[in-house]
Amino acid sequence: MPEQQVVPMIHVPDVRATVAWYESIGFAVVNTFEDDDELTFALLSYGNSQIMLSAGGRPSTEDRRDVDLYIRTEDVEALYHRLKDRVEIRLGLDITFYGTREFTVRDPNRYWVTFGQDVGEPEA
Repeated sequence: MPEQQVVPMIHVPDVRATVAWYESIGFAVVNTFEDDDELTFALLSYGNSQIMLSAGGRPSTEDRRDVDLYIRTEDVEALYHRLKDRVEIRLGLDITFYGTREFTVRDPNRYWVTFGQDVGEPEA
């Protein structure tokens, strides 16, 4: 039986700009689709994780959208130091009550993207 996987599809106002932002933080483009010279769909990967971007989303001025992305990664501290001066950090590097060292950035569409690494139970 094939491996089960959830791949979120995020509707954004500008697929091309969103792809460029995600590429700048380490995502790779797997596939794209253009319609009349407008990029309307993209499949991106980060390690073994994937997201889909689709045209038609509405802009937002909210601090945070209804859905966040959570990405488990290795060496979260090095990733934080690589990104902290290049993207908007919403929550700095910290260890959570559930034993994950993580930080959160906000993409250009105001979606929060958290990168986390399991570190075990935090000290009391």
